[in-house]
Amino acid sequence: MSKTAYPEAKNPLILRFHRLMDAFAKSDDERDFYLDKVEGFILFVDLDKSIEELSELEKEFETSRSRYCLIPKMTFYESKKFMEGFVNEKVYDIDTKEKLLDVIQSKEARENFLEFIYDHLTELEKWQQYYVERSRIRIIEWLRSQEIRFVFEEDLDMPKSIVEKLKRNLFEAKVPRDIATAREALVAKSKTYYSNEALNPRPKRGRPPKQVAKVEIEPQVTVDIYTQVPPTVRHFLFTPDITSASAVTFSTRFDTEADLLASLRGSARVKVDERLQALSERLESLRHISTRLTDLHEIGEARGEEKMIRAVAEVEGAEDEEPGKRKGIMEVVRGFLPRRRERPAAPKEGPREERRTKMVTPIKRKKGSTK
Repeated sequence: MSKTAYPEAKNPLILRFHRLMDAFAKSDDERDFYLDKVEGFILFVDLDKSIEELSELEKEFETSRSRYCLIPKMTFYESKKFMEGFVNEKVYDIDTKEKLLDVIQSKEARENFLEFIYDHLTELEKWQQYYVERSRIRIIEWLRSQEIRFVFEEDLDMPKSIVEKLKRNLFEAKVPRDIATAREALVAKSKTYYSNEALNPRPKRGRPPKQVAKVEIEPQVTVDIYTQVPPTVRHFLFTPDITSASAVTFSTRFDTEADLLASLRGSARVKVDERLQALSERLESLRHISTRLTDLHEIGEARGEEKMIRAVAEVEGAEDEEPGKRKGIMEVVRGFLPRRRERPAAPKEGPREERRTKMVTPIKRKKGSTK
């Protein structure tokens, strides 16, 4: 089937950037993703589908080769380049940089890299921003190489109702005035993706803005509206509901950020359990020592009381035997009470030295002088 047989879009395709970003991250040797050039939907070749469905999809690709383009796969060297670029450009702590470079050289580098990053929140925020920026450049480069006119829906500043109307009337030549105005805005926006600044974003000049608390606002995206999807590929539509770039994982093992966080919490829970076990053992040993000290203290107090009682009993017996030699009970008890500390005696003052008065000799004045 030739390309002229497809309906032609009257305005640039409205693509979901976060969805494309997720497809680019997950595309590997075992998973294939395709982008439709006619309407902009994404297909995921799910091998868990039935043989009949997969064979029908293969026939569709053979008859419409010019309609679908295979999304490039992220190779091991490319993913390594992503991680090394982040470490060299965004990580400033020397110890953290060395640890991350060691992680990148290990097996399962992407998963270990993410596990380390999610344990360091300051690095996590920088990584997510860097990953979005690099992925955006990579996707724009590829779309430009395929000569696709497009805009990212997340970049549009239009009401949701207008965007939905644009999707429904994508192939309509005659449209109302509001849709025609929106189409002109889409054309102007699509040209910015083909500028040099789109691939080489320049830092903003001037005084940096004041540090204000960042408010997270979820982008307003519309529902998926496709009118030209062949029946044989409808079961392979890739339509994950992704509203933020942080939900797109760099991992190939986990489909969503929730799965990744659950795995990280599981490994962290094992570490916490080991620490709690060691801590409980220490607490148990401390309890044992505390119990022994308490018992020894109680035994010491009991022995002191026994000595006091025996001394009092001996005094009472002595009073009965020798009435002339009486010793009060308080005198006996005083022997068991702690003695007061004696204050050190003040140093004796020596004899005061008598102050001697100096004798002043009067000055004799000469006769005739007035002074």
